[in-house]
Amino acid sequence: MSPIRFSALISTALCGTVCVSTPAFAQSTAAEIERTDDQMDAYCAQSQEEASAEGKIVLCHPRYQMSYLDTVTVIDRGPSSPGSFAMIQEQDVVEASADHPAEILNSLPGVNVQINSGQEHLIALRSPVLTGGAGQGSFLVLENGVPTRSPAFGNVNMLFEVHHEVADAIEVVRGPASAKYGSNAVHGLINYLLPNAEFQGTDVRLSASTLSRYKADAIVGTPNTGFGSTLAVSLQHDEGWRDDTGTDMQKVSFAQGFELGTWNAEAWLTFTNLNQETGGYVGGTDSYKDEDLSEANANPEAFRDAKFAMGAVRFEGTVSEVDVNITPYARWQEMEFRQHFLPYKGFEENSSSAIGVMARLDGRAGQLQWRVGGMADAASGDLKETQPEPFGFFPGDSRFPVGVHYDYTVDTFAAALWGELEFEIVENVSILAGLRGEAHDYDYTTRAPSGISGRFNVPADRSDSFDLFTPKLGIVWSDAFGNVDLYANLARGQRAPQASDLYRLQSLQTVGEVKSETLDSFEIGLRGGAFGDKLVFDLAAYTMEKENYFFRDSAGLNVIDGETDHKGIELLATFNITDALELSGSASWADHTYAFDRPSNGIVSGNQIDTAPEWLSDLKLAWQATDKLKASLSAEFVDEYFTDEANTATYPGHTIFSARGAYDLTEDLEAFVIIRNLFDERYADRADFAFGNDRYFPGEPMNATFGVRANW
Repeated sequence: MSPIRFSALISTALCGTVCVSTPAFAQSTAAEIERTDDQMDAYCAQSQEEASAEGKIVLCHPRYQMSYLDTVTVIDRGPSSPGSFAMIQEQDVVEASADHPAEILNSLPGVNVQINSGQEHLIALRSPVLTGGAGQGSFLVLENGVPTRSPAFGNVNMLFEVHHEVADAIEVVRGPASAKYGSNAVHGLINYLLPNAEFQGTDVRLSASTLSRYKADAIVGTPNTGFGSTLAVSLQHDEGWRDDTGTDMQKVSFAQGFELGTWNAEAWLTFTNLNQETGGYVGGTDSYKDEDLSEANANPEAFRDAKFAMGAVRFEGTVSEVDVNITPYARWQEMEFRQHFLPYKGFEENSSSAIGVMARLDGRAGQLQWRVGGMADAASGDLKETQPEPFGFFPGDSRFPVGVHYDYTVDTFAAALWGELEFEIVENVSILAGLRGEAHDYDYTTRAPSGISGRFNVPADRSDSFDLFTPKLGIVWSDAFGNVDLYANLARGQRAPQASDLYRLQSLQTVGEVKSETLDSFEIGLRGGAFGDKLVFDLAAYTMEKENYFFRDSAGLNVIDGETDHKGIELLATFNITDALELSGSASWADHTYAFDRPSNGIVSGNQIDTAPEWLSDLKLAWQATDKLKASLSAEFVDEYFTDEANTATYPGHTIFSARGAYDLTEDLEAFVIIRNLFDERYADRADFAFGNDRYFPGEPMNATFGVRANW
């Protein structure tokens, strides 16, 4: 019988996040436990029974046979948890050795993270690829369950701030999650779970690529003598395969466990520094197909320097049979960059800092499970935009004046209360109902003269406030069809405007007219196993409607009152073909359309939203050749999509293949090679049509990464 690796993920998240924890009997270990198949089946059954009593669910799903088999994940989602979610495990993070977080996330259905230049990117999560305020505020990114940004100060590039290289797990919730998680979880959330204080031993990974990209990742944990400490470090130096596009990035995470009276506690701190020379768009229809043009950089002056830090302490205890979690936190970031994607190439400096607290109570009354939580977040942000050189589309064009365009400070305060009830109405049929109320206050002060100058509209000092109410109602029929669960979920996603939505106005806008975006969603799904659990799958279908959609059109003008419709089908599955061969992957079909007319830029109700491929898929065939040798082949497919709102310009899509091989040199040392873009396809990571031109961020040519991993 084959040995099995059991990965116990220690409790990391709290409150309005997806929490990952071990059942009570397993909390003392984070080490690998070798078990036979029969032992693992019995252990899994025991885990499921005990976790169910605590309102949690244990998922036992196949991974690799032979030397790598089942991974047990305990998720803070009860058996009656409706909605679409997925976990990317530590082993997948390690094997991907991702140069960019998009490489990991795009393996999931409904996810399409487009890489721009270096570490820059834009996110689609059950949505079109979103830019500007929508890109900043429609997705919630968390680290250990704590949002990495305050609600009003999002960042379209926020994934480079998280320490994805060393994550124990990455959870992705698709669809609105605002009832529990709050503003910005409109289309979904991404939660990175970092190595906690229980990590033991040392894990080091070193790699170099044919594109002159060098990386080092290390995790060091103290022996299990009382409360542990864990330090994780990631370093990356990239010469850049395009002209003048070098990148240096450093990330550090630290976790420390301790006791405070009767409370168990863990403190953690993360820090990221990015210094990047940025490549701009390649202009001209199909220009990404030209090798020389792809490697050129028309914006050698472009750059991005960014720093991010966040610290938190999680306290856990029990009071009168009620589980209590309290997490105070603080975060800070600053960034400056050249806006190479705008024709006038403005220079932006922004920063924000915040302190806050999240709290949660979990209890049970008979068959009724209840959860109550809250949060408070006080933040302050600054933004300054200047234009260093003259610019105009034609002689005498005065819409883009040299000098300061915006220079302001915004102080914000957000507070929320939420609650959930979960109960079984009949055997195997459970209901979950949730509601969140949230209030946002903004106090804006400008240092630039108020009024309109060219295209730019600077509001006078003012205050604004927004109230959000986001309900959720779900139902799960467990074992509806053999080992398959059926679920349905009705939810609302809502976000208060970003500070830039409210105060970085344009000449055609009126001060004070921006409203909260609202997304109403209904989904149904099936998840479970078949063919003796050789096949494990999650199939979901959804329909959504959004109001007050805020976006920037292809002429660079803000649209504040858009309406859109969304529907789609998503599949995530794994099939064990043999003990040594596994096929896994995802596929999604989506129809994202405008539901309003705007003749000025060709928007007609029913048009496809730009940068919204109908089909996305990711397929992987993994082969465990021997106990020491394994290999995999994967393919990522992106369908054709429109690049403008009028549906007149298109990108044809692409299919990119990658391969990986690994060999255990010793018990503690592995060598691996990853070949990306295996057939040297000429493709674009991002295609766009703006200011009357096709433009692209070209994808990397074929390249190989060679590395070693040591752990002891």
